Amino acid sequence: MNTVIELLTRLLSDTRPQEPADGAYLYCQTIDNQRSVFGAACSLVTQGVSPRILILEADAMSGYPGEAQCREQLQACGLPAETIHGVPAGKLSSINTLIESEALVRYSKQKRYGAVYVVSSPFHQLRAFMTAVTVAQAEYPQLSIYSYPGSTLPWMDAVVHSQGTLQAPRRQLIQEELTRIDTYQKKGDLARFEDVLDYLNRRDMGRR
Repeated sequence: MNTVIELLTRLLSDTRPQEPADGAYLYCQTIDNQRSVFGAACSLVTQGVSPRILILEADAMSGYPGEAQCREQLQACGLPAETIHGVPAGKLSSINTLIESEALVRYSKQKRYGAVYVVSSPFHQLRAFMTAVTVAQAEYPQLSIYSYPGSTLPWMDAVVHSQGTLQAPRRQLIQEELTRIDTYQKKGDLARFEDVLDYLNRRDMGRR
């Protein structure tokens, strides 16, 4: 449990790379949770932390309102259109955290990015980061991944999450995410907590 607490604490207050990251990827959210990642995106760009905001190129599905709606909302928040970039994912029948992570890592490899942020709602940030690291270590280990949680929204509000199929107060979604992490780790689809923490240590020490 101490490993989990250390990992979660560090992801909720991660260090920054010495230079601005190449991009910041916003994990797909339902309408109920979009404001969380949009707020983070505006902060990342205005503070010069990342010059690009990356979103999935996909139509509305699995609770995600779609790329076009996200672009519109991000620009309404004040982001210039040229800072918003689409991440190709090919033909999709559904969207989940693994599909998004694979798309992000492959896009980053194609663009030769050295460092990216992953951004999701705070209750989903742990699994999103762990999944991105799991994929990157297998497909593009040169990529440095940093955590930038989305803005906080009311924890007691009931919201739709998980491909639009789960409705619960945000506070309950924390346990739902931990359950999913346990399931995927037992299947071998997700790195262990210890391995992700070791990744952070190596990343921060500059020995990749």
